[in-house]
Amino acid sequence: MTPIAHVDDAPGPDTRLRVAIVSDTHGHLDPRIAKVVERCRIAVHAGDIGSGAVLDALARPGRQVAAVRGNNDIASKWDPGEYRRLEQLPWEAELSLPGGRLAVIHGHQITRVERRHGWLRERYPDARVVVYGHTHRRCIDRGARPWIVNPGAAGRDRTFGGPSLVVIDVDADAARWRLRTMCFERVAPRRR
Repeated sequence: MTPIAHVDDAPGPDTRLRVAIVSDTHGHLDPRIAKVVERCRIAVHAGDIGSGAVLDALARPGRQVAAVRGNNDIASKWDPGEYRRLEQLPWEAELSLPGGRLAVIHGHQITRVERRHGWLRERYPDARVVVYGHTHRRCIDRGARPWIVNPGAAGRDRTFGGPSLVVIDVDADAARWRLRTMCFERVAPRRR
């Protein structure tokens, strides 16, 4: 298994590249988030995917998907028929985008919470944005370069206010990246 996956994408001169960033689905991608992802050319999953069905929902014709393993992406939590697919997921990914690189890691590797963003900046100094998950808490830290982004949880579990994602719009000239957080109302579980 290759430890780092690379995705390269360069849009045509008059197009905008839209990147959807999700994490911590734990086997369920919120359908409202799936609709936002439909309008994006690249989908990034920062780990704790939970099932191949989530990857299938992200992978549509014409869309690139970059996904990394999380601490819950282990054989005992995936369907036995999906073990091979699970084993092919890298622990880190890097994407070359117009105007910079985007690095992706789940984040469970960072044991000291107070050092999390510093550790990520040290590990990926040449990235424009570093994406991580694991905490289920939304965060966009533009305090230094690279920017640090956690999209929150895009599934049902521990969404802290509702399922969410981050969308990055890369302008055609690649000079400007715009980050938007989208959070949806939490859906109460059905009672039996």
